[in-house]
Amino acid sequence: MNISNTANPNLDQPLDPALLADDADSLAAGASPDFPDDPMATRGDWLKVPAASPHAAARQAAAERQVVLTKPPGSLGMLETIAVRLAGLQGTPHPHLDRIWITIFAGDHGVAAEGVSAFPQAVTVEMIRNFARGGAAICVAARALGAELEIINLGTALTLEPEAGVKDQILGPGTANFTQEPAMTEHQLAQALGAGRHAAERARLADCQLFIGGEMGIANTTSAAALACALLNANPLALAGPGTGLDQRGVDHKAAVIQRALDHHAGHLASPLEALRRLGGFEIAALTGAYLASAHMGLPVLVDGFISSIAALVATHIQPNAADWMFFGHASAEPGHAAVIAALGVTPLLDLGMRLGEGSGAAAAVPLLRLACALHNEMATFAEAQVSTRL
Repeated sequence: MNISNTANPNLDQPLDPALLADDADSLAAGASPDFPDDPMATRGDWLKVPAASPHAAARQAAAERQVVLTKPPGSLGMLETIAVRLAGLQGTPHPHLDRIWITIFAGDHGVAAEGVSAFPQAVTVEMIRNFARGGAAICVAARALGAELEIINLGTALTLEPEAGVKDQILGPGTANFTQEPAMTEHQLAQALGAGRHAAERARLADCQLFIGGEMGIANTTSAAALACALLNANPLALAGPGTGLDQRGVDHKAAVIQRALDHHAGHLASPLEALRRLGGFEIAALTGAYLASAHMGLPVLVDGFISSIAALVATHIQPNAADWMFFGHASAEPGHAAVIAALGVTPLLDLGMRLGEGSGAAAAVPLLRLACALHNEMATFAEAQVSTRL
């Protein structure tokens, strides 16, 4: 990818709300059928649609059931909390997670030109091929879970020939180098958000009960850390990490690159959408759109690690109640993840030292969610088992 030393002046204009024009009723009207470059992809009042409200009566019924199961109250810890939350989100006292949908969004980053990754950008294309051919960790996990898996290519620096199993929605040859100019144009941002929205809609139309979003893109931990610094007013030294395997010198250089970007865009980062446009990536924006659309439609999501959690952070800055629909799969080993999780005020389900991305940490947590449902639904009550309750 050729990176110009001269910033594009058209990219430095603030996000135009007119580009994200009236579309508030479209979720109710139904999903777009495929990946068109149509008004549905670039209209964005849908971002302002309130998140659905969890079903209070179903949640209460599930909580009451937990009290009468053959165990001391609270003895299953978070497994009880998970089941009760899912009951409210699914609108039934007996939640299930039989049908899982996983979408992997892939895209390159112009900031890779700054030497912030241990791997070349060719790896993005190579990993998309690996996803398509079933060889990546998330592919194995999806098969083990019986989950639907789709791969969406949003734009790579190197040419990727048509690949069976890959849906192309090319927004450009990766983002621009955000140390010099905004990462995305307004149109690219709107289309990336729309790509995520359409993925969530397909999951809902397939009657799936849980959405997982994953990502792939060399240098995307740099983009994610820069975005988190902007949203949390944090020092890059606190949030920059090794990513694909940088040593300490590499991490320090990465933090310095992020600081240069924050300085370049200073004064333009107050809006979460504008911060996303200037510092984010195609796949981070798509994840943001998917999380927002899932919350609008009442579809629970299981958020992966560092990068996915920052997309969730953006989504909750846009629509705070979207957080009601999110579970967080795992605590990433990427150092900045702890600060993001703390800002979100959530507790990840697992802590396995993972930092792969791809949605792999979220996928690893699905059996835990399924176990919570099985325990909730299949345990006997004190009355059924003829077991005495406390005096």
